[in-house]
Amino acid sequence: MIFEQSELDNWVQKYPLLDNIIQLEPVVWLNPNLQKMNEISSLPVTKSDMENAAELWQRFAPYLAKVFPETKKTNGIIESPLRKIEKMKNELNTKYNSEINGELFLKCDNELPIAGSIKARGGVYEVLYYAEKLALEAGMVNKDDDYTVFASDEFKKFFSQYSIGVGSTGNLGLSIGIIGAKLGFHVSVYMSSDAKQWKKDLLRAKGATVHEFKGDFGEAIFAGRQQTKDNSNGYFVDDEDSKHLFLGYSVAAIRLEKQLQEQNVLVDKDHPLFVYLPCGVGGSPGGIAFGLKQIFGDNVHCFFVEPTHSPAVLVGLLTGEKEKVCVQNFGIDNLTEGDGLAVGRPSCFASSISEKLVSGIYTMEDDEFFKLLALLADSEGIHLEPSATSGLIGPGQILASDYVKEKNLNTSQATHIVWATGGALVPKEDMKRFYEKGQSLL
Repeated sequence: MIFEQSELDNWVQKYPLLDNIIQLEPVVWLNPNLQKMNEISSLPVTKSDMENAAELWQRFAPYLAKVFPETKKTNGIIESPLRKIEKMKNELNTKYNSEINGELFLKCDNELPIAGSIKARGGVYEVLYYAEKLALEAGMVNKDDDYTVFASDEFKKFFSQYSIGVGSTGNLGLSIGIIGAKLGFHVSVYMSSDAKQWKKDLLRAKGATVHEFKGDFGEAIFAGRQQTKDNSNGYFVDDEDSKHLFLGYSVAAIRLEKQLQEQNVLVDKDHPLFVYLPCGVGGSPGGIAFGLKQIFGDNVHCFFVEPTHSPAVLVGLLTGEKEKVCVQNFGIDNLTEGDGLAVGRPSCFASSISEKLVSGIYTMEDDEFFKLLALLADSEGIHLEPSATSGLIGPGQILASDYVKEKNLNTSQATHIVWATGGALVPKEDMKRFYEKGQSLL
């Protein structure tokens, strides 16, 4: 699994930053393959695909409002608030010696209904897509029907003939398990060793079957893929290669545009938008980056963040090998407290798109997750799971890099959005433990 030393030496000679990555040092990588939107000839998904995905969400809104009471106030739309975090900005400037210009916002996907994480976008969307496809093919529904019929016993009985499988470090499994079981599917979630016990317990309580593996995400997704495909009525949600997960995430950009308008935030050449996205396999940050680029073009600058022990997408994009290499090839252990980010190999589908759209990637050590968690809780009263805090040091990291100078950007009127990816469903005792650890490290 680990490259021979001579091979490692060749890689490092070709890509010197790899030496720092292999030594588990935090790094900032600026993407030399970033393209302007008018230079990109083709991608495997289009803006039209994203708009079609938004329409599917709208069709299912009445169903979601009926079966998930927490979505009633938004009429079945799964969306999160955009909050200005001025106090946290001051803490970052003080504690991290940052010089953050412009406004700092938190996109609170930690509050997303149903799954309490960003995976409510992609995971729920793909299951709804599959359910609609089956119902349309069976002649049970038309696209202009009232989709509350999906809550009926007739539909649940129909979907009980089918099974859904997914490999997960935690949050994607939660989203698939909760919506899949609610519709009536038999759902199997193949969980890696780093998945938290409370996530496994919650999935079982919601009616999903959980398969536990001693290995990492790669082992879980491989086993899940094989076992699901052995079932003629099985459907595997493939986090490493899914167009539909990707499109589910992308719709967030359409919603964010409206939220920025409501808060009178301009995005143009003189008012650049910077977005910082925690990254595991790369599907959710890739989908959101794609969506944002469709709407804001070259005026939005998207950065991924990964743990120093799990820099899967960074290694894949830096070398150009994408999913053909994993962090273990370079002797990196893929062990991190950021369970949603504990991925050794990047998504094949998402990486082929992100390599043209993402402005860069930075990595950080696990202890920083907990420090940031405690600082955010104290300054803003917002509680995230550890991996969801990783975007908070993004503005400081990027503004201190060469990126702004290379792109000739005026950041005095910039807007920075940190994407908070999860936290609402974390048990209070776990969150208390995370907070206390963060406090001890400050």
